Amino acid sequence: MRDLSPTGQPSQHSLPPSRRRVLRRAGAGALLAGTGVPLLNACGGGAGAGDPRTVTLGSNGSDAVPKAAYAEIYAAFRKKSGITVDVNTKDHNTFQEQINSYLQGTPDDVFTWFAGYRMQFFAAKGLATPLDDVWAKIGGNFPDAMKRLSKGEDGTYYFVPLDTYPWAVFHRGSVFERHGYEVPATWDAFVALCKRMRKDGLVPIAFGDKDAWPALGTFDQLDFRTNGYDFHVDLMAGRASWTDARVRKVFDLWTEILPHHQDGAVGRTWQDAAQALVAGKAGMYLLGSFVGQQFTDPADLADLDFFPFPAISPEFGQETVEAPTDGFMLSRKPKNHAGAVRLLEFLGTPRAEEIYLRSDSSVVAAASTASTASYTALQKKAFDMISGARSLTQFMDRDSRPDFTSTVMQPALQTFVRDPKGVDSLLTSIERQKKTIFAS
Repeated sequence: MRDLSPTGQPSQHSLPPSRRRVLRRAGAGALLAGTGVPLLNACGGGAGAGDPRTVTLGSNGSDAVPKAAYAEIYAAFRKKSGITVDVNTKDHNTFQEQINSYLQGTPDDVFTWFAGYRMQFFAAKGLATPLDDVWAKIGGNFPDAMKRLSKGEDGTYYFVPLDTYPWAVFHRGSVFERHGYEVPATWDAFVALCKRMRKDGLVPIAFGDKDAWPALGTFDQLDFRTNGYDFHVDLMAGRASWTDARVRKVFDLWTEILPHHQDGAVGRTWQDAAQALVAGKAGMYLLGSFVGQQFTDPADLADLDFFPFPAISPEFGQETVEAPTDGFMLSRKPKNHAGAVRLLEFLGTPRAEEIYLRSDSSVVAAASTASTASYTALQKKAFDMISGARSLTQFMDRDSRPDFTSTVMQPALQTFVRDPKGVDSLLTSIERQKKTIFAS
């Protein structure tokens, strides 16, 4: 999950579970004022305060790669418009933890954020400005699924997407070729492949859940493949019940393939799990495309391939793709509204995305009209998969309340992974805690 690092990818170092503490309660960010953590404040009273030639922008892109990529976009915008983007960059985790209080104070005109529920959360609180006027100009650049992802619960646009990446089942092409494996399109074929891989001496599915978030992605795939996008979204938003028989079905399916996962997953990081795939000891790995960063040898990376998680229900097929998406929002009272709108219109163009991707090749453009000429074969495949999806999800901790995800779902799924027995009592506990959290 890319929230971990400002590069837009998980860190290759430690992945602390506390990363999902964003938005726990209203005012939570304000509590940090006395902790010694640098506060996230707007650029404030300098040239950006009401200056029609300057737009202020709060950014979580603090690592070198995204920071440089964003800078190139803003330079191109200045050349085109004559408007300077005054960037207020903060550490990624600090930005996330303090954004609630930041947006309630005097935020910058524009700020970086995430699509889906996290965007909808602030839109519903009145902390963001609608962007229907922007989308009237940029809408033709994006597929319908990306448009849907950029709207609040009121059907109004609040978000301009920039880049994205898919979750899928990754594998080494040479391993599949050597053993004569075929890509499974259905659940039965997937289970059969797992059994065959085990007989061939491979770990069928690499898995590491030490940091508690990878299992969230497995649940997501199983749920929307089994129950469809609409039910999955309702479940993540607290509207559907975790004791529903449809959720129990998800865990029954997971129990069926859990023996084919790498043993000891709760004590293993995703990076360590990826090494089994790199070494050809594991046949498959369900993860985001950032898994490629573990393939340090160019020849190994060229051998990396993926396929969408197989269909479970014929009704829903493979129409939904998990594609966490980053982009921009407009604060509730921007000092330079007109300039900020012009910036957002520019950010929603293929040109802006192509500029960004010159510096950051780990992701793909959110716009379907962006050029793929410079893409690697893996990027082109990812782009096609996302562009062709009917619906896009954002990963559980972006599609649901982060406090619910971090305090309830992460430990619950680790409990299940350790011992898949007692699912009914586990789901009853999840539902009880969900009601308390979503009622607050």
